[in-house]
Amino acid sequence: MTDLSPWLAPHYSKFHVSRRLLLSGHSHQAWPDVALAGQLDAFHDAALEVDDKWGKAFDKAERVRDGFRLFLSDPSAELALGGSTHELVLRFLSALNLRDRPRLVTSDGEFHTLRRQLARLAEEGVEVVRVAAEPADTLAARMADAVDDRTAAVLVSAVLFETSRIVPGLDALARTCRRRGVELLIDAYHALGAVPFPTAGIETAWVVGGGYKYLQLGEGNCFLRMPEHARTLRPVITGWFAEFAELAGDHRAGSVGYPAGAARFAGSTYDPTSHYRAARVFDFFAEHGLTPEFLRQVSLRQVSLLAERFDALDAPDRLITRDRRGSREEYGGFLALRSPHAARLQAGLAARGVRTDSRGEYLRFGPAPYLSDAQLVTAMDLLGAELSDLGAPTGPEAAPTHP
Repeated sequence: MTDLSPWLAPHYSKFHVSRRLLLSGHSHQAWPDVALAGQLDAFHDAALEVDDKWGKAFDKAERVRDGFRLFLSDPSAELALGGSTHELVLRFLSALNLRDRPRLVTSDGEFHTLRRQLARLAEEGVEVVRVAAEPADTLAARMADAVDDRTAAVLVSAVLFETSRIVPGLDALARTCRRRGVELLIDAYHALGAVPFPTAGIETAWVVGGGYKYLQLGEGNCFLRMPEHARTLRPVITGWFAEFAELAGDHRAGSVGYPAGAARFAGSTYDPTSHYRAARVFDFFAEHGLTPEFLRQVSLRQVSLLAERFDALDAPDRLITRDRRGSREEYGGFLALRSPHAARLQAGLAARGVRTDSRGEYLRFGPAPYLSDAQLVTAMDLLGAELSDLGAPTGPEAAPTHP
């Protein structure tokens, strides 16, 4: 595989990707130019159809579902859509029997969507057990060990958002949860578009994710993949779109009905512009052969290049280092560098025109398929310059001396 930027970058001209060092691709990748056409389509349909636009909007929503199904390798997946994973997680949590099973098991490495919401539930008396995310190799097994008869659900990421470590063994965790009558929710946001994430082997799990990051869909495009037994649950937080097809029916007080399928966890009126944009982007991916497997190969190549260039800086580990355990295939789509100066380095890089981000002690470099090798090399060289400004020697002079 070679540098793809000459082929792809021209399709991202609105974001000027060839002239910018956008290394925050694990958080927000550039949109291809066709995304703008999708937004204009949404306006034109609204202007032409007014309130009758919803038929066309629902067609776009189904195209978005098909796009996510491809990245889940699950062509028949039941997917509820939402503007954020938070609203979808809320509906999931509201369907749990927390009266009889007031215990949730999660890790201490979850994204803020789960971290904050579960912390607030803990303040209200829900028992929240946080299993150490590291070592990631044994996380799924240790979470399975934490499950008991009071546990309502286990909530865990497929790829840890701070460290980029892939969490193995989720299939075994799913089997344990199903055997104990416990729901399993997997956050696949940092997998989709960087790490293939087929649902084979975890059919009984719920999967939440979205396209704001690697899939280039922008805001408002998230999903909740429901297992077959979801039809037995009644979410307390429920929107009127859950009965959209039956609005003319008899709605008796004290009797809230639920449809089968994805509509069971539906929300309510939303801005369909995001789906118009996402449908265009998914079509762009299809036209250019940007499949899950292909994108994984691109990601591995780019992150490996960043890691090699970082190692060539030969910076002192006490100032900045990376996890070198295991193979590159055990990591997701970004390079996590650990440093007590992560926030300062991120700000310094931004001043030099390099967009990265930091989470606690982690400075994260997220490449994207439209970036060139030269851009990745330049970004890492500028990190070296920033480390030098911190007073940290890089290169041969950084090596320790011995008497």
